[in-house]
Amino acid sequence: MTHTTKAWLQIHLCVVLWGFTAILGKLITLDALPLVLWRMALVSGILLLLPSVLRSLREMSLRLIGVYTGIGILVTLHWLTFYGAIRLSNASVAVTCIATVPVFLAILEPLLAGRRFRFSELFLGVLVLPGIVLVVGGTPAAMNAGIVMGLISALFVALFAALNKRYVLKADALTVTSIEMTAGALFLLVIGVFYQLLPGLPTIAGIVETPADLFALPQGNDVVWLLILALGCTLLPFVLSLIALRHLSAYASSLAVNLEPLYAIALAVVFLGEQQEVSASFYVGAAQIVTVVLIYPWWSRKRAEPAQ
Repeated sequence: MTHTTKAWLQIHLCVVLWGFTAILGKLITLDALPLVLWRMALVSGILLLLPSVLRSLREMSLRLIGVYTGIGILVTLHWLTFYGAIRLSNASVAVTCIATVPVFLAILEPLLAGRRFRFSELFLGVLVLPGIVLVVGGTPAAMNAGIVMGLISALFVALFAALNKRYVLKADALTVTSIEMTAGALFLLVIGVFYQLLPGLPTIAGIVETPADLFALPQGNDVVWLLILALGCTLLPFVLSLIALRHLSAYASSLAVNLEPLYAIALAVVFLGEQQEVSASFYVGAAQIVTVVLIYPWWSRKRAEPAQ
């Protein structure tokens, strides 16, 4: 098995696991900010107990720690807006909006990761847009705010994916994950403290609905769902995706990640009954997005084949 084939298998396993995150985000009753705070704090706490991670952190330069800290904040902003989009629409709509990531990455990755710009990648990314239009047309107007927030979340994904690709070879995956998760958790703690000290700060629909509960302890089923989210749907796929990025471009991996809507929509239908909230055009748009995802690996192989 080649390194590239192994990387494709790893990234698709990540996609399957990430398909459950939207479902868990809907099941967990916490606001987006405390949900993401607990998610990142749990992962960070586990990794910082590993001697190998602590040893790598001591050997890493302050500049590189600063870079990964910045990327971790971008990851945090993505998760905040992603779960906010779920609150304002539903799980199926939120994950489908993330499929616009290739459009952003086709422009951002050449700039941030230092590789050549390819018009063909932008073209494939643009092919996703009609699917997004159908998705929007297949949802009630009340979900439009969730769609906007979902698109903002996709922009954050593109930014941290391109930067992760640029710096992925400079440290091992577990250490990178520990820095990014710790940075995100501390960032959210600071925001939470500001809301406690300045109660007049405005709330943000879908993200900060009840500032007084930002530091509330999870109760009941939320504890179980958070542990599954942190370990099975965050720690494992986050590390695997960083390893896979050593052999795939950020653009290629993002197109594979676009299969997440397929899994998440199917799970949402089974567990949340969301098929009652959207029309047939939503599923037509989602199918078009998935088709573009499947085209990319075939197109890449064709481009790499020597002329006959």
